[in-house]
Amino acid sequence: MSVLYRIVVRAARAGSWFFRHGSGKVARSIEGRRHTQTVLGNWADAERDPDRPVVWIHAPSVGEALQAEAVALALAARIDGVQIVFTHFSPSVEAFVEQLHADVSAYLPWDITDEVGPALDTVAPNVLVFTKTEVWPVLVAEAEKRRIPVAIVAGSVPPDAGRRKWLARAVLRSTWSRLSVACANSDSDAEMLLDLGVPEEALHTTGDPGVDSASRRLHGVDLPAPHLVDLFSDARPTVVAGSTWPSDEQILLPALCKVRDLVPNVRVIVAPHEPSHARVSALLRDLRALGWGSATLSETESKSTSDNLSAVVVDRVGVLAGLYKVAGAAYVGGGFRRAGLHSVLEPAAAGVPVVFGPRYHSAQAAVGLLARGTARVSEDSSSLAHVLVDWLSDPKLKQEAAKGSSGYIESHLGAADKIAALLDPLIRSN
Repeated sequence: MSVLYRIVVRAARAGSWFFRHGSGKVARSIEGRRHTQTVLGNWADAERDPDRPVVWIHAPSVGEALQAEAVALALAARIDGVQIVFTHFSPSVEAFVEQLHADVSAYLPWDITDEVGPALDTVAPNVLVFTKTEVWPVLVAEAEKRRIPVAIVAGSVPPDAGRRKWLARAVLRSTWSRLSVACANSDSDAEMLLDLGVPEEALHTTGDPGVDSASRRLHGVDLPAPHLVDLFSDARPTVVAGSTWPSDEQILLPALCKVRDLVPNVRVIVAPHEPSHARVSALLRDLRALGWGSATLSETESKSTSDNLSAVVVDRVGVLAGLYKVAGAAYVGGGFRRAGLHSVLEPAAAGVPVVFGPRYHSAQAAVGLLARGTARVSEDSSSLAHVLVDWLSDPKLKQEAAKGSSGYIESHLGAADKIAALLDPLIRSN
């Protein structure tokens, strides 16, 4: 392993001291890592059962956490009494922790021996599982020293992934080679993982467990929930825009105004990817300036809204799946950012046609939905408005798109069970 990597990580930990204050994402992440060993230690002392298997699952952010959730549930159904230790990297996962069915959750420790080593000794997992995008060299090396098998699930490697660059290859090749099981979302992902150094005998194409997660969440939506009941009772043409960023809204808001001119009584629901007070306030201000009668989702629940309400801004996480049930058409954000498109699985599971921006190629589900004709790509406000008007105004077109969305989900279910079956022998043998 690169000595330079170890030096860089130690320097990052030392430098983080200067950024640990405040309520921003970086500060929350740094502070969370300071307490990881305490959180894991308290759980181990109080609840770790040496007679029950333990699986440590790591997911960087929310999308990966939902994939990990599906795998954890499949393992729980397959292996009686399994305990799940969940770690994450991004502070955005904090709001989802209670939904993840884990026995304990914490931030991933800094990837240095004197942090990940004690964490592994405390948790004593039967297997260490990474989700989708990343493996951590020191954590994997320390697991190998303790004869703990390592796996990656929902493995996905876009052609332009940073892991394929020469420096990442040099640092990570030996780490990839240590994997006992690698579950890829697709055959192309499997080929990419093989190219990175994953042993051929470890590779399996199992599909995306995020499909199972999205389907389960949609089937579990509580339709009479306070935040949904009024939206359902007021049957109007509705556009739900999920996981939006400012780069999306620059295109989206002018498009919605064009839709309003052509679709009478249209309603819009916008869920920013990070619904901080500042972001929600800015969206409300922009919508009101464009003539939309706007309120937050919390205000609609408390009935403190005006009669001319035509736009709702979602001011919390964890409710987007249910809101897609209200939609006649959906927009998913991220397609106008370099980081790329967010998950389109929830609107697809709701049977809603979806449109997104041009940066979608690394999203396997988006490519699949486009092939079925149940999704569209828009490059600008005019094309976006045109697509939304078509779906909101033409019941037959919407019905065909909805059928394609549901068909995609149904044909891709079952990945979590396949992954659990591959992890099972690792867990039972260790």
